[in-house]
Amino acid sequence: MAEIFLKTLPFFLLIGTGWAAAYSRFFPAEATAWLTKFVFYFALSAMLFRFAAALDVQRLFDARFFWAYLSATAAVWAVAMTVARWRKLPLADAAMEAHTAITGNTGFLGVPMLVVLLGQAAIGPVMMVLTIDLVIFSALLTLLVTAARQGRTAVAALGPLVMGIVGNPMIVSMVAGLIWAAFRLPMPAPVAEFLELLGAAATPGALFAIGASLAGRSAQRMGPALWISGVKLVLHPLAVGIAALMIFDVDAYAAGVMIAAASLPVAGNVYILAQHFGVAAQRVSTAILVSTAASIATVPAVIHWITTR
Repeated sequence: MAEIFLKTLPFFLLIGTGWAAAYSRFFPAEATAWLTKFVFYFALSAMLFRFAAALDVQRLFDARFFWAYLSATAAVWAVAMTVARWRKLPLADAAMEAHTAITGNTGFLGVPMLVVLLGQAAIGPVMMVLTIDLVIFSALLTLLVTAARQGRTAVAALGPLVMGIVGNPMIVSMVAGLIWAAFRLPMPAPVAEFLELLGAAATPGALFAIGASLAGRSAQRMGPALWISGVKLVLHPLAVGIAALMIFDVDAYAAGVMIAAASLPVAGNVYILAQHFGVAAQRVSTAILVSTAASIATVPAVIHWITTR
């Protein structure tokens, strides 16, 4: 356990460095916004494209993996939604809480950290998780919130939904890389070196940006945030583990990557969605803060279990 903690510690130290820089105002909010944009549109996209382009597309999709993660995450989403509705929250607020409880920071934290800790073979499973989160569950949130809060039908929300998916650089870079891999196109050496150089900035840049973004968050609406964080850090990986190992019999290594991805703290982009829709922004912000802080202890514990079982 101590060895795993020490391996994850540099990642969280980078997050802490970003937090300290922003909290001291040495790194202003505008700089955080621009760094996040650089990572999102350039560095992380280069990393994802390079990873995807090197995959064996024919072996990438695993139906058991897909259904295990989808069904377990949907079950956790349903629990969070049910509890939110039991608390008399409006549909849009309940949908946002449920989405927050199942959406981990797979892009900014999971891709760089899990590949380092679990090996290059983790790339495929991590991308599967990222795709399901970004496409299926983000689509569900958009449809519910749009219909509930803006008085539009689910059909009317399809246009913005499609544009949001097409305009997401993580999805575009993964799809482009998979197309490249499917046609087995050669990667020219200068292009490969360019992608490697640019992608290398993704890990430190993303972790620093995560920390810097946390500095501007205040711990309000602590009760709901604690509940959401508990669901995300404990219930989500537990449900995914049960589905992967006991129901769908997913390959042990891929199941471990899936569980590790499910154990990640709440993703920062959920707050962007909350702000965009004007729904539950404060409790989402606090859940990001609380879950990220708690994940310093919970993520190493999960990875330790995965690597020693």
